[in-house]
Amino acid sequence: METTAGPMSEDAVPTLVGRLLDDRYRLDSVIARGGMATVYLATDTRLDRTVAVKVMHRALADDPEFVARFTREAKASARVSAPEVVAVHDQGTDRDTGLAYLVMEHVRGINLRQLLQERGPLSPARAVALLEPVLRALAAAHEAGLVHRDVKPENVLLADDGRVKVADFGLARAVETSNLTQTTGLLIGTVAYLAPEQVEHGSADARTDVYAAGVLLWELLTGTPPYSGDSPLSVAYKHVHEDVPPPSTAVDGVPASLDELAVRATRRDPDARPADGGAFLAELLAVKADLPSVALAQPVEHRTLVVPRTVPPVAPPPTRRRRPRRGLVLTVVLALLALLALGGGYYVGSYRYTTAPGVLKLSVADATSRLDKAGLKVKRGGDTFSEDIAAGLIATQTPTPGGRVRKGGAVTLVVSKGPDRRAVPTLTGKDLAGARAALRAVGLVDAGNPARVFSGSVPRDRVVSSDPPTGTRLKPGAAVRLTLSKGPQPVPVPDLKGKPQDEAERRLRDLGFVVTASQVFSDTVEKGRVLEQTPSSGTAAKGSTITLVVSKGPDVVEVPDVRGDSATTATAKLVQAGLKARTQTIPGGPGIVIQTDPRHGTKVKRGSTITLYVF
Repeated sequence: METTAGPMSEDAVPTLVGRLLDDRYRLDSVIARGGMATVYLATDTRLDRTVAVKVMHRALADDPEFVARFTREAKASARVSAPEVVAVHDQGTDRDTGLAYLVMEHVRGINLRQLLQERGPLSPARAVALLEPVLRALAAAHEAGLVHRDVKPENVLLADDGRVKVADFGLARAVETSNLTQTTGLLIGTVAYLAPEQVEHGSADARTDVYAAGVLLWELLTGTPPYSGDSPLSVAYKHVHEDVPPPSTAVDGVPASLDELAVRATRRDPDARPADGGAFLAELLAVKADLPSVALAQPVEHRTLVVPRTVPPVAPPPTRRRRPRRGLVLTVVLALLALLALGGGYYVGSYRYTTAPGVLKLSVADATSRLDKAGLKVKRGGDTFSEDIAAGLIATQTPTPGGRVRKGGAVTLVVSKGPDRRAVPTLTGKDLAGARAALRAVGLVDAGNPARVFSGSVPRDRVVSSDPPTGTRLKPGAAVRLTLSKGPQPVPVPDLKGKPQDEAERRLRDLGFVVTASQVFSDTVEKGRVLEQTPSSGTAAKGSTITLVVSKGPDVVEVPDVRGDSATTATAKLVQAGLKARTQTIPGGPGIVIQTDPRHGTKVKRGSTITLYVF
């Protein structure tokens, strides 16, 4: 924490007081010390400003993986720009000591833990007022893709000027992945605020922060967290196996709407909670607008107070003494002067204030004009979602209509962004885990029990469609039903061997198959008919390929004309044509072929033997 949390003995723990980190940050005194780091009040000697420096303990600094993760998380948290988030100025590793450190703005004041220890349970109105900036900080972080992981009163800082800021974004994430954590099994996050999924699986997302913020609301209303036990393990067990009860079971005076919100934010099922800090903030603002006047009363703990009856002692009769008249006159004069002073002070004090006019549901221009006429300034307090106030109109104002404000002072206006709606992302083609992650990223949830249909274009177990479809805008936390692919629909394969090629291909294509064909010679199957088919039976998926082998009929060649050739030449021509030669010689001639059997021009099977008659 980056706050002046009261005096702390520097002799109690080893410190770096007086050291100059990286020739820039002079560590002046210890602000606080925790299990992971020590926080110092320091001076940035380069810019001459006071800062808070969080120096990680040696066990973490010696872990290279932690230092790398710490650097990345520091950069990520520095990108979160919100007035409710403690600003990160710098980070590094000191050259001399090797210790990793983080430089933040210094918030002078106390933390929420100290306030609760001093005050105990807070009124519903005060609890809501303190939780609202915490949720604004979480909303900004979640929108930037950053999860806090360690929301607790110690990390909520209450500045002397009234600001509320959240510290330590990203630190728990860095520590979770360190070798120290993996070696010791350390569970990051104060156990009283851990969500069930953190205890069971070590997983954390925006809804984990929502759970911790819900526990924080419970503690603001009651003065203590909902669970306690003899050991951290017993408390963690309760988070996993028990439902957080309504705060009204511990204190009186909690409005029903605030009671229900605390229960909803701490559901054991993450999908049943508000989707992120922004969704939780929207619900809190809706509850805030409806808080009854009795909500301003301080809750009373469920205790039985036994007050003994006492009898006042009998006082002796007073001795009558005569006061000097001059003293009586002096007393009267002093009393009159006191009354005049009080009356004058009241008059002067009341004269400095006026009543804030109501500007809710007005445009910014109209609200500014009305406040200007009342002699008041406008301070923009950002934007917020609203279910019942149109975008661009004033959703909330501080002070509220009719509230007291200093003359010439400012009224803070928060402008409605209209209803919070999240567009259904493109889910087609994603597996179930990827689709659920995409829904969570925009604050929506999977309805569960997805339907399954055959699809020739989407692979098996991938999303075919969603209901509502892509682009539909829904409330945060709304459920989207998914339809998954069972893959292509199987179709019976007919056996088409012996069928004409064109008929076989037409029938297969009509069934949704892709057909490929090749041709071979066949002595047994007529030319143009199917000789072989793969597959030839069973079933196959639509869009799959069926291969046909089509007969070209017998392989025949034409007997060449070799008349007049020598026996040697004629034999060579027959072999070249794919035939064999047999010579029949007639004695007495010149040795030339006079005829063949079969005769030239006749078509015969390739490899047939042709008789040459040589004379």
